[in-house]
Amino acid sequence: MYGENASANMQRPLPVPDPGTLLADTSRGDRVGEFQGVAGPYWSLRPVGGGREWEVEPRYVRPALLMEQLRARTARLNARSRGEVL
Repeated sequence: MYGENASANMQRPLPVPDPGTLLADTSRGDRVGEFQGVAGPYWSLRPVGGGREWEVEPRYVRPALLMEQLRARTARLNARSRGEVL
């Protein structure tokens, strides 16, 4: 029978976003980070206000909602106003 070995749940791979795109990591409670690049099968994200990158499987990533983007950018501006190095 045709398609017998084909997976019933075939998903297209997600397009790789541009660096700096804000994404939400659903495996970490919708933590928002800037897309840094691809590291093997994972995507690297960095907190908007700076900090350590983390890796996540692309299936757990979604575009950040407008409210999440605003919150992340405000946190960055507040850190900058305190004189923190970003």
